[in-house]
Amino acid sequence: METDSVSKLVTQAVAALRAATDPDDPSDPDDRDAWHDYASLLWQAAADGAGAPPLGLELIGSADPVEREAGCSLLCDTSTQHEAARAGTATALVALAQRETEARVLRTLARAIEKTYDPRAVPVLVTLAGHPDAEVRESVARSFAEVLTGLPDGPDIHTLIGLTRDPDPHVRDWATFTLGVQAEVDSPAIRAALWERTADEHAETRTEAVRGLACRHDPRAVPLLVELVGNPEGAHVLTFSAAQTTGVPEQLPALPEYEPGDDWVTDAVNACNPARRARLDAWAWELVATLHRLRPDLDAAVSMERFGWGRSLGVDAAFGSSGYDIEALLTRADGDPTRAAELVATDLPTTLPDSAPGPQPQ
Repeated sequence: METDSVSKLVTQAVAALRAATDPDDPSDPDDRDAWHDYASLLWQAAADGAGAPPLGLELIGSADPVEREAGCSLLCDTSTQHEAARAGTATALVALAQRETEARVLRTLARAIEKTYDPRAVPVLVTLAGHPDAEVRESVARSFAEVLTGLPDGPDIHTLIGLTRDPDPHVRDWATFTLGVQAEVDSPAIRAALWERTADEHAETRTEAVRGLACRHDPRAVPLLVELVGNPEGAHVLTFSAAQTTGVPEQLPALPEYEPGDDWVTDAVNACNPARRARLDAWAWELVATLHRLRPDLDAAVSMERFGWGRSLGVDAAFGSSGYDIEALLTRADGDPTRAAELVATDLPTTLPDSAPGPQPQ
């Protein structure tokens, strides 16, 4: 894309942002069309991985907070689309965070630095979590997902636990969701924080807490999850996912009340059916045992998601396979574990002598 074209898109986006947030236009305080134009124009500009970063850096150096906000958004979109831009963007956003005072810019900065996938984002977000503006804290609670350290006692987790107790319900809601569902780590402190929120006066926060405990197979979540599934107004798709993860039969009576054609309902019903779970376990055992007999070189093994329900068949990484979803594989084999093992044996190449450079197709 020509540099002039990118610059023009960015100029139009800044104008759209001004229109969307113009405090002197009481007739339309939240101009959705202007917001849509703003987002669309920036995304188009960010497609130019070479031309967009310099413009974003120029904008975040502006004295105008509207331009700095737009600059953060442009860098966010650029990082999302271009991995090569992420390190430089993270450096610039870390520096901006140290001098920025405008809440509107900091809200956008938090979302932008998340998309760099850079560990330097964590201390920035930890600092911003103490900001007096609730919308900044909400943005922080939403922005940890892509930069989580994976450590149950890391500063990100400590910060999220603190945000689950925030006085603002929207901050608590997002923090509880990020901690409970998106942070695939577990500890007594995490469970204690989630359990505390199951009594939250804010319904959405309470729901996220139940889901978070369910993801960790915490038995205290079961009666609360049964209550959510049995809600006469209907349950959210993530609630069905949580029910599928726990897989306890107590949830079965409420599940058939939903449309059986919906995949998430079917999956939850199947997961909560003890007979079907036992049958799937038996099939998985027969599948891996047969595969060991047919292809011991694959070193096949069955595993189950720690924070989910799915069972996977893994093989030696040298064969270039990311593994198989066992239910999908059995469906492909018409429910026959022996046939499923034969399909895997056929899918993957046989090993070559030690002198060969690597596995090759037969």
